[in-house]
Amino acid sequence: MLLISFIITMSGTLTNRPILGRMKQKQASTITSSVDRKQSTVTLYAEVLRDKPPCFGAYRRDTNQITRGNCTDKRITWASRPDENPALQVDPVAITHDGNYTCQIVTSDGNFYHEYHLQVLVPPEVTLVQTEKGTAVCKAAAGKPAAQISWTPEGDCVTEQEPYWGDGTVTVQSTCRWGGRHVLNVSCSVSHLAGNKSLSIELDKGVRTLGFPGSDLLIILCVKFSLLLVILVFAGFIHFQRTNDCRSRK
Repeated sequence: MLLISFIITMSGTLTNRPILGRMKQKQASTITSSVDRKQSTVTLYAEVLRDKPPCFGAYRRDTNQITRGNCTDKRITWASRPDENPALQVDPVAITHDGNYTCQIVTSDGNFYHEYHLQVLVPPEVTLVQTEKGTAVCKAAAGKPAAQISWTPEGDCVTEQEPYWGDGTVTVQSTCRWGGRHVLNVSCSVSHLAGNKSLSIELDKGVRTLGFPGSDLLIILCVKFSLLLVILVFAGFIHFQRTNDCRSRK
């Protein structure tokens, strides 16, 4: 029994960020009868990239000839000698390499193929800022696929998505407010297939409840009221003393 395998190796960067490839086997075939690899005549590969017409390339063992056919992307090549290892290499990988890849081997016993789906992952740029008192914005920019954002503690949050530069990446932005509690520190957690990230921020002077002042504000008000009361009592005492002095002189 011969299991024909097809491997895609890849590496690359995008705006100083690594691009990751995740390959899923869509269909696998095995040969039930004994097959000698030396009997293979033609090894074919086909690329069906997203939003592009398919292209085909081939290697003939009998003539040791490699044909690229209508495939013009020079970043996709044979990793080594196709007769020894029918593997493709994508270097450097790009977002446009998303799609289906098929390897087909033609032998005297029949045609056998593998089909794979290649998903390119781009980790997002994560930022967390405070835009105004009691409001924080967490952004996962230019990720592929879209990231998911959650908050600790939970607040009144609005999450939006928008395409980024039309290259298949997505920017996710979450704006969160904490209007009903006294909150000093908040954390933004970004979940993504390429890796998770968490950021924290300290809100300026915390978040105050509008309807009911916080304990610190109550203390400040009490102190101010006490000082005002002392001043009024002292002023009243001085006025009373002066009034008595005037009466005594008369």
